[in-house]
Amino acid sequence: MSTELRRLRNYIDGEFRDAADGRTTDVVNPATGEAYATAPLSGQADVDAAMAAAAAAFPAWRDQTPAERQKALLKIADAFEERAEELIAAEVENTGKPIGLTRSEEIPPMVDQIRFFAGAARMLEGRAAGEYMEGLTSIVRREPVGVCAQVAPWNYPMMMAVWKFAPALAAGNTVVLKPSDTTPASTVLIAEIIGSIVPKGVFNVICGDRDSGRAMVEHPVPAMASITGSVRAGISVAESAAKDVKRVHLELGGKAPVVVFEDLDSAAMAKAVEDISVAGFFNAGQDCTAATRVLVQESIHDEFVAALAKAAADTKTGMPDDEDVLYGPLNNPNQLKQVTGFIERLPAHAKVEAGGHRVGDKGYFYAPTVVSGLKQDDEIIQNEVFGPVITVQSFSDETQAVEWANGVEYALASSVWTKDHSRAMRMAKVLDFGCVWINTHIPLVAEMPHGGFKKSGYGKDLSAYGFDDYTRIKHVMTSIEG
Repeated sequence: MSTELRRLRNYIDGEFRDAADGRTTDVVNPATGEAYATAPLSGQADVDAAMAAAAAAFPAWRDQTPAERQKALLKIADAFEERAEELIAAEVENTGKPIGLTRSEEIPPMVDQIRFFAGAARMLEGRAAGEYMEGLTSIVRREPVGVCAQVAPWNYPMMMAVWKFAPALAAGNTVVLKPSDTTPASTVLIAEIIGSIVPKGVFNVICGDRDSGRAMVEHPVPAMASITGSVRAGISVAESAAKDVKRVHLELGGKAPVVVFEDLDSAAMAKAVEDISVAGFFNAGQDCTAATRVLVQESIHDEFVAALAKAAADTKTGMPDDEDVLYGPLNNPNQLKQVTGFIERLPAHAKVEAGGHRVGDKGYFYAPTVVSGLKQDDEIIQNEVFGPVITVQSFSDETQAVEWANGVEYALASSVWTKDHSRAMRMAKVLDFGCVWINTHIPLVAEMPHGGFKKSGYGKDLSAYGFDDYTRIKHVMTSIEG
């Protein structure tokens, strides 16, 4: 007996719609490996309709006072709180994440981030007004950029949707947002929530695949393209956007170094092991800032590896309703294949200290894994695994630690573990990453920017800096001579 699949739909111009040509894709729960819904496979006609709706809605939304936009965002935040259990259920089905952790670790920061940008809506001000040439007064206007084409990833579908729409709407832009084809459910629910609060056309959701996203970025209407995703996807977006000089905001991959120095006492080392294992395995390591590339000073290397391997062995993965698990499955079969491939291709000098295998034969679960004995040019050091795999290298001194930490193409996040304040400050200066944590790893707050350098992309999420990315600056000069 077959169960009828739930039907997800696009949200365009204030109404839910199927794809214009009727095409759909199955949506699979990664905890079970079974389809639970269908979603539109949007084509050019759907993108055209969404962009037209966003463009038509833009002038009125732009011209609302900041206080009015703030009020709308505060209502959205309240609605997220009120409908939290629905959002959690949708996200858990999307991703297979633990229910309890989704409730405690995602809903509160999402609501807080929306409220932060509601406040930022009233900070659209110019920096100067004055006479810089005799007889003329200059002022600076800060304005929304227009329609924003936004593409969110599958690792944090709900939260990344918030990171996209909240600053864009706060600044007075209108939005066409595409979730990943593997995780559309929570974004469709978000459309229902936001659509009941903002005017039609201000917020639109298009479901679909890579081609759907490409059609959005290449469309002539958007003034800005924003994507959180892989380096490959980011390069493709930048190339497409260059054809008509769109503004681009890219948050791409990461390969965060976690540099552990020998001056830690036993209590500090125990805390480091615990915090790093959580920050490495949380969300199945499917986090661009995950603490998955550990560099340990050689005098404490063996002791640290043994403790980290034990922490991995004590870490559980499992079904969403199991309250004793840290993380759920990998998102899709291709991701399971990618993680498995990294382990299968390990060089002879590498040693699997813990894990290194799939868990069960249902869903896409992978064991908490620790690999030691690695060299700087090994594939698993240089490339993003995006799974619950922590690698460990042994370094001799601070100079070598910096060289190896910076010696990858990514530059999103990093951390330093030491009791020496001067060393921490030196490392914070020379580490070439958008974020440096000291004696911690992975906390984020709405007030501080998130974004990287090099192949991790450009532009900032969160903070006033992220808000600025969704605005443009105009100089206005007027004669004051009678």
